[in-house]
Amino acid sequence: MERKRIITWDDPQLNKRAALGSMSGLDYLKAIKEGTISPPPAARLIGYTVAEVDKGSVVFELQPREYHYNPFATVHGGILSTLLDTAMTASVLSTLPSGFSCSTIEIKVNFIKTVTAETGMVRCEARPIHSGKNLAFVEGRLKDGNDVLLAFGVSTCSIFQVA
Repeated sequence: MERKRIITWDDPQLNKRAALGSMSGLDYLKAIKEGTISPPPAARLIGYTVAEVDKGSVVFELQPREYHYNPFATVHGGILSTLLDTAMTASVLSTLPSGFSCSTIEIKVNFIKTVTAETGMVRCEARPIHSGKNLAFVEGRLKDGNDVLLAFGVSTCSIFQVA
């Protein structure tokens, strides 16, 4: 039986203007969490949310659903990689002052356990390992509700001035 899902989102250019303005990365992420700034379209598409945000530490959550599945009826590794990438980059962003941003330039993900809708809510915790002037190295851990490690990743982010 065919299933359908409708996704709506707000204009991402509005978020871009806010991010390039006077907000620090931490303030920007807090505004998304609090709902004063719309989440990016990818967040609406996949369904992840900001659960916790502090300087240098973020937690994103995702409720795995059938529409995340690969042909083997498990959550596609690309979905889990996207969640890890998002959290890791956000953890670096949370440390940056206004006028600066960051972008992933390299990511490595290791999958430990299969994730399905029956897994329940998953949490992705991320923290920078080291941040310099132009590069940051970061790690992320994806866990289930029982604190069981499902996947982990490491990433390198470029840090750059935007204003």
